[in-house]
Amino acid sequence: MAKGKKYYVVWAGHQPGVYDNWNECLKQTKNFPAAKYKSFKTRDEAHDAFLDPYSKHVGNKSSTTKDPKGQQDLSKFADKIISNSIAVDAACSGNPGIMEYRGVHTISREEIFRQGPHKDGTNNVGEFLALVHALAMLKKRGLNTPIYTDSKTAMAWVRNKKVKTTLKKTDRNANLFDMMGRAVTWLEANTYTNPIIKWDTKNWGEIPADFGRK
Repeated sequence: MAKGKKYYVVWAGHQPGVYDNWNECLKQTKNFPAAKYKSFKTRDEAHDAFLDPYSKHVGNKSSTTKDPKGQQDLSKFADKIISNSIAVDAACSGNPGIMEYRGVHTISREEIFRQGPHKDGTNNVGEFLALVHALAMLKKRGLNTPIYTDSKTAMAWVRNKKVKTTLKKTDRNANLFDMMGRAVTWLEANTYTNPIIKWDTKNWGEIPADFGRK
């Protein structure tokens, strides 16, 4: 069954406004710090929402319970999801391909950090780097904030302090291998107490840091 058309409100982006397709919404929010956006079922709902503050529509059930990335409204899982937490994820176009990763506040979905795009990468590598990036950032700030990831592989690599990738090193991804090396060195030299929690995709929908490109 075909999905219904959606309209996207961008409150904070390169050019705030109402857009009638996801690609344009992505164009306005990609690489914009703390971008704020949400999807609606009709153009009228989107235009009305654009006149409201972003906070009125985030975390509250509106015309749809999903945002542009197909994620559910997380307020219904408030008793299960730790609100003061970070979620990390990666996206890769191809395998290997163009890869980027990011971390967001789990509930507000406001972007905290983003890296990439990097050439000749993989999802596993990106998810591992995102997890270590979050750990290092929180360690530097003296925070014990929990981190959500939907990657068992990244969790295992962090736990074992070892990257077990089949990715081949090329001139195009030499920087990624350098980043992986530095990430492993950081894990070997540092301790942390941040809980690393597997995101329950089956029950909660896509992880908030998801790039929405599936």
